[in-house]
Amino acid sequence: MAFLACGTHFHWITTPAIFAAVALIGAARSFERPAMQSLLPALVPETVFPQAIAWSSAIFQAASIAGPALGGVIYTLSPTFSYTAAAALAFLGSIGLAGIKIVHPARPKTPVTMASIFSGIHFIRNQPVILGSVTLDLFAVLLGGATALLPAFARDLLRLNAFGLGALRAAPSLGSLAMTGWLVKQPLGQKVGKKMFGAVCAFGLATIVFGLSRNVYLSFAALLILGASDIVSVVVRSSLVQLQTPDEMRGRVSAVNGLFIGTSNQLGEFESGLTASWWGAGPATVIGGLGTLVICGLWIRLFPALAAYDRLDRPTEK
Repeated sequence: MAFLACGTHFHWITTPAIFAAVALIGAARSFERPAMQSLLPALVPETVFPQAIAWSSAIFQAASIAGPALGGVIYTLSPTFSYTAAAALAFLGSIGLAGIKIVHPARPKTPVTMASIFSGIHFIRNQPVILGSVTLDLFAVLLGGATALLPAFARDLLRLNAFGLGALRAAPSLGSLAMTGWLVKQPLGQKVGKKMFGAVCAFGLATIVFGLSRNVYLSFAALLILGASDIVSVVVRSSLVQLQTPDEMRGRVSAVNGLFIGTSNQLGEFESGLTASWWGAGPATVIGGLGTLVICGLWIRLFPALAAYDRLDRPTEK
């Protein structure tokens, strides 16, 4: 960010330099996310970990809503200032992280081998509960990528202006924020596996309703439900990945989980655009929602241990 700020201010930034900076930021985040996800279980007890995940998700959703709006205001002042503000906030965040003290028994470092590199994948493959939750989320997001087609819905089907498109974009985050607030006060409790599958089914049904709707209020409500149901799946999956993974494996498993999440988001947008070019935005979205329901039904049969999973707030044996 500091590089982009300097290049913009002194007018020597070029398009290839921008792409290089963005690629570097993406590479840094690929290391940052697993480390951040692995840090949380060391800071809070397992009994309240689901609430901690909900708090973390709530903060992320609030930032997702306020960040672009605040960034737009800052950009009107100066493009250089927007990059500078981002760099300064990243620096302050790094200082805050450096001040966190974690007391853990020292563990010997294992040598880096091909087996250790792929150990996260091997671990997930042999844990049906984790494998089921991660792949369920992957395919649900891959098929139900309605948000990637919001510009087409706003312009061609709902006849909305730029403000209307902005409202549609904010709706899933508002739904997620509302649900995380509820989950902080009312944890999922028992039968979380069934609740996760119910949330994914609700996600698929909301996607279908949005694809069929030509009423802006119904579409907005469908996106709210879509975001709210998605965050339930996120909380359950994130809690399972962290609580069911030994400390020494948590970083590698989190990295694989992050790879699945990134893959589903990016490929989901590509899939939505491709199918929309074939059948139109509405039919493509409906088919994606139906596909999500089919996957949910198949996963209930393929991963019965996940469907039968009871509570997240019980300490697990490692």
